[in-house]
Amino acid sequence: MRVLELASVLAGPQVGQFFAELGAEVLKIEPPAGDVTRTWRVPSDNPESSVSAYFAASNWGKQSRVLDLRQPADQAALHALAASADIMLASYKPGDADKLGVAYESFRAANPRLIYAHLTGYGRASQRVGYDAVLQAETGFMHLNAASPADPPQKMPVALIDLLAAHQLKEGILTALYQREKTGQGALLEVSLFDSALASLANQGATWLTTGHDPAPLGSGHPGIVPYGTVYRAADGQRLVLAVGTDVQFGQLCAVLQRPRWAQEPRFATNPARVRHRELLEELVRDRIAELSGEGLLHELARLGVPAGAVRSVGQALSQPAAQGMLLPSAGAAYPYAGLRTVAFRSSTWSVAGNLSAPPELEG
Repeated sequence: MRVLELASVLAGPQVGQFFAELGAEVLKIEPPAGDVTRTWRVPSDNPESSVSAYFAASNWGKQSRVLDLRQPADQAALHALAASADIMLASYKPGDADKLGVAYESFRAANPRLIYAHLTGYGRASQRVGYDAVLQAETGFMHLNAASPADPPQKMPVALIDLLAAHQLKEGILTALYQREKTGQGALLEVSLFDSALASLANQGATWLTTGHDPAPLGSGHPGIVPYGTVYRAADGQRLVLAVGTDVQFGQLCAVLQRPRWAQEPRFATNPARVRHRELLEELVRDRIAELSGEGLLHELARLGVPAGAVRSVGQALSQPAAQGMLLPSAGAAYPYAGLRTVAFRSSTWSVAGNLSAPPELEG
């Protein structure tokens, strides 16, 4: 399978790497200055390389070719490549692809099997450029991501809306591939970051639609389950979270905390009661955990099957033995760093790529 990636930044390139990991040949088409994420650098990035850490997050397994699509010769080169492509990934403002001669209709006649997947910020009717932080603000995510209604909203520490849109685009492409097997015809797919964000509001969106109640920020707490998501600190300094979803699990938690009577109190015996008395219960649990060993508590909760986990840093998370299967092996001296897979599923009938080429340097 051949994929042409005209998309830049995160959402589209994530889709390109996804198909590279599944064995596709992915050619990344970059403007003369390169994908802008090559310049999004942290101080510890290698200044001698055009591959920044951000660029490396989404560009394993690809080849790169620079084309200036403002030039007729380079437009012609792209059209020649597109004649044998299966998928094209694009991320242009509405109208910009037409100006560059790279809109879906310009390829359709020569390659009716082409699946053209187009990402926009706000859909075809809007000229606005989509930036993840702005979309997090506009679609309710930042409002909800605060410790309390009195605290300032916060964006997520990853480009969450881009990643959600990438998943929507993958699903659309896979559906289009299935349809093409039946009809022989490709398709134009359009995904906006705005729609992807709204589609992901899930229970928070349903709360407003069904009750008229606008969900308020609760920090990492859950609006309908207690105790769930709150961060506690144990006597040994270990930070941990609980995800107690059933009354049985709550009873087991109380037993481990050596406070079995809490599970019998009318204020806490059922989840709806615990939600109503959230502040009191959270205070009791927080104070009790502060008296115990976090490591011992997590061990005992795991033994009983009560959902709980340690709060880890990114480095700690990726250093776990269980995480090693999600890492792409180092490509050697030219690029001596591991990569992070985008494909998290496994199949009994095919395997994802064991090794991929490193993120490509920019030509020239």
